[in-house]
Amino acid sequence: MSVRSRFAPSPTGYIHIGGIRTALYAYLLAKHSDGQFILRIEDTDKNREVEGAKEHIIKCLTVLGLDYDEGPDKTGEYGPYLQSERLNIYKEWAEKLIASGRAYADPYTKEEIDNFRTTAKNEKTAFLFRKFRPDNPPTWQIGMPLRFKSDPKDYSWHDEVMGQLSFTRDSVDDFILIKSDGYPTYNFAHVVDDHEMKISHVLRGQEFVSSVPNYLNLHEALNIEHPVFATLPHILNEQGNKKLSKRDGAKDVLEYIQDGYLAEALISFIATLGWNDGSTQEIYFKDELIEKFSLDKVQRSGAKLDLQHLKWINGNLIRNMPLDELHQKLASYLPKEAANFSDDYIKNVVRVIQERLKYLAEFEDLTIFFFKDLDVNNELIKNTKQLKDIEFSDLKDMLIVAKKQLETSDFSEADLTNKLNEILELTNQKPGVIFSLIRIAVTRVPSSPGLSDTLFVLGKDKSLQRIEEEINSL
Repeated sequence: MSVRSRFAPSPTGYIHIGGIRTALYAYLLAKHSDGQFILRIEDTDKNREVEGAKEHIIKCLTVLGLDYDEGPDKTGEYGPYLQSERLNIYKEWAEKLIASGRAYADPYTKEEIDNFRTTAKNEKTAFLFRKFRPDNPPTWQIGMPLRFKSDPKDYSWHDEVMGQLSFTRDSVDDFILIKSDGYPTYNFAHVVDDHEMKISHVLRGQEFVSSVPNYLNLHEALNIEHPVFATLPHILNEQGNKKLSKRDGAKDVLEYIQDGYLAEALISFIATLGWNDGSTQEIYFKDELIEKFSLDKVQRSGAKLDLQHLKWINGNLIRNMPLDELHQKLASYLPKEAANFSDDYIKNVVRVIQERLKYLAEFEDLTIFFFKDLDVNNELIKNTKQLKDIEFSDLKDMLIVAKKQLETSDFSEADLTNKLNEILELTNQKPGVIFSLIRIAVTRVPSSPGLSDTLFVLGKDKSLQRIEEEINSL
């Protein structure tokens, strides 16, 4: 089979990790099989459409490297790829259904339909619209809803992830095909589009499973084959107790990018939210995923969102990145004070912080003391376990010894290491005491890179000046 998969979001806002996972799996499935991956924008709900959302969707896929073969901004044999530009196509298929007696104009008002629901409730039965079909519906025209005339039956089908699924005839009902505004519903449009665009595999979330009998019924009415279905498990929130959703604070994928999470880290993290190749591998690059991906390795149970794991993956990739590349990626994350320093100085800061960096946006907080003189803060001493019980006068004496030794250093990294060891011997203190004291004196922050690295990058004049200020404060 020639695999053609699609990602078909509605432009109703940003995309969170759940939506991107659907796109990623569809992309990997297509590329693994040398097939095509299609982007289709389902923009038929004009009341919910958000301005700029289409562009946002395209940007998300582009940033993550999920290059589609056909889409709204790419020519393709089966376009247009905006549903709002395909209205004549839906009208043609709707007229086929009318001609075959499988669609009718819905003459009812909202109030009348609400009364039908009340009747069903009073009779303690599920509301099915097909039980209230009009005997003599009017001739359909744009401006009134067009409804599918279902042929209720039990359905059983194979799902590539969930296995064999089945629903009874009570799951099949008359649903709206075209709304009164002339736009098709999702239930109708996606079936037509998947057929016309020759989509072979449809990947979507569990929330659509109960609607599949309706889709199958519509496929039969249109006399078309249905694609292969693959139902993806829910992504659960960080607590693992419910489905991840925008309402519960699921972040826009581009927010992660803006925070300095690498596209490679996001791809690896999202891929393993519900898929596992059976190995203990923790990080996957896109080419590896394309090679290894298959639907039979997608799990049926929900996958819990573990953002600490994402942070770990991102930090690992940062640590293994060439220094020049990291320096370049950090260009937009530098504190404004960095403009006063040379490129070589900034690159040295990047070098010494690389091991500690988990995401790019934390660079400023972790390195601000390299670029700006912070105020002396003796509360840091009081809050440091190794120092809090030592008198300030004793700490001052230690710093005087440290300053005197550092004054004799050429401030090369090797010599700084030697001088720090000499200071240990002269003060007869544990490393946790004297090194913590010097670190607080020169950085004025709770934590920093290794002390010799920090002193080296700050340089002799700045380091000694800050130690002197700390001595005066003590």
